[in-house]
Amino acid sequence: MPKIQSNGINLYYEVNGKGQPLLFIHGLGSSARDWELQVKEFSKTYQVITFDLRGHGQSDKPAGPYSLPMFAADTAGLLKSFAVESAHVVGLSLGGGVAFQLAIDFQALVKTMVIVNSAPELVIRTFKDRIGVWQRFAIVRL
Repeated sequence: MPKIQSNGINLYYEVNGKGQPLLFIHGLGSSARDWELQVKEFSKTYQVITFDLRGHGQSDKPAGPYSLPMFAADTAGLLKSFAVESAHVVGLSLGGGVAFQLAIDFQALVKTMVIVNSAPELVIRTFKDRIGVWQRFAIVRL
């Protein structure tokens, strides 16, 4: 089980293939396993890096609260530990928010960015939105 220390915690990671670095960042309550099908295909031409965010999968789960700047710092430390100067970054949901923050806080590390089903912030406008957020957090806690 490969882990690397970043920002004071151990992050689980996997690296597959050779070429330009391509980083996949998973969504809330998920893990690097989300990207299995993409890794198989993209590792033919890229060095594909997947990892479990803090509090997810096989990475450390220290007490919160967590924040996007914290996730971005963890991610930057991971990339720097592999001597990555810049990477193509793909983020899904929460991973998209982390990618946005990474691009703001560590601009040189982001060569290109693809954001899937995400936004730079979560705006809760209605009671129905609030219930949806509560449900998602409950699912993650379970």
